[in-house]
Amino acid sequence: MKRFGALLLFPLAGLLSGCDLVVLAPAGDVAAQQRDLLVVSTLLMLVIIVPVMALTVFFAWRYRQSNASATYTPDWDHSTKLELVIWAAPLLIIICLGALTWLGTHLLDPYRRIDRIESGQPVTQLHKPLRVEVVALDWKWLFIYPDYGIASVNELAAPVNQPIDFRITSSAVMNSFYIPVLAGQIYAMPGMETKLHAVINQPGTYSGFSANYSGAGFSGMRFAFHGLSDQAFDQWVAQAKTASAALNRDSYLELEKPSENEPVRHYASVASDLYGAILNLCVERGKMCMNEMMSIDAKGGLGLAGVRNTLPLQYDKLARRGAIFGNDPSYVASICTAEEAAAAGHAADATPTDWPAKDLSPLRGAGLLRPGTESRRAEADTPPLGLLRREL
Repeated sequence: MKRFGALLLFPLAGLLSGCDLVVLAPAGDVAAQQRDLLVVSTLLMLVIIVPVMALTVFFAWRYRQSNASATYTPDWDHSTKLELVIWAAPLLIIICLGALTWLGTHLLDPYRRIDRIESGQPVTQLHKPLRVEVVALDWKWLFIYPDYGIASVNELAAPVNQPIDFRITSSAVMNSFYIPVLAGQIYAMPGMETKLHAVINQPGTYSGFSANYSGAGFSGMRFAFHGLSDQAFDQWVAQAKTASAALNRDSYLELEKPSENEPVRHYASVASDLYGAILNLCVERGKMCMNEMMSIDAKGGLGLAGVRNTLPLQYDKLARRGAIFGNDPSYVASICTAEEAAAAGHAADATPTDWPAKDLSPLRGAGLLRPGTESRRAEADTPPLGLLRREL
């Protein structure tokens, strides 16, 4: 009998040993609160689920056909007391779950700065947040520390019991930044910035990864997250500063190219404007940034002329990801008045014959070039605006 019991327990133990219960055993306070919310919600639902399952078995056994002693009342159809119990209990559970969800949604909002290091230890002015700028690349992670002027690939470190402010974006497609022991996942999207606030309370090395499929190298898009003491973190920063590489626009464009299973690397210095350029899709020098174009649109835009002139302003990552048509080789470099354009040697009403040779079929097919002259200048009473253009 003992041998039979061992045979049953062995595969069960093997199955449980393969389970990673990191979500239920986090090392960060935010993740711990999320774990508690999950556990409490599950227990509340079990208050209804367990009795229903038990009563199902009880009724099936009690009122089986062979049990002649069971009361048979074919005309019974209503009981006020039973109705109150049946409807009141689920209603109370729903109210409790709704309250927990509402509180958790606001208190654990990833955009909300944390107000405690752990239970019983509030955040004070002595707790200076660690700023980390996160960029999801194909297929690797870039972490920039603006306060220290360093960066790392596929390695993240933070001191324990210190708030961490993440600013997250992507270079090409949507990814999901997720460190299970630290906090919930938050999406990384190109041209957008998401935020995550968290804290790590226990030293150790933990796993981080992308939880959103993003292409061929997705399976290798993992990184190590180190929770370090203050002294160990200072040593990690000092080690990063000894690296020979520097991260600027040119080196970033090389790093941005799709690659799989990249090793850990560090950069001793980082261009101060690099993250802003990544976020606004204008790492390539001379290209108009997205926030600049948004500022123009907020002031009224450029009208129909702007539509014609800014159509070639496309996302500069498509060609490097192997897009079928690639990028339009022309883009908006800057905006100026007609007089400034003329002074720079560019006529504000230049026609396609004045441009370098290129395929204009997308513009013509979209009806954005007038037949005949195909002029880029709109017919308006206001003074025309010229757009300086460059070729890649």
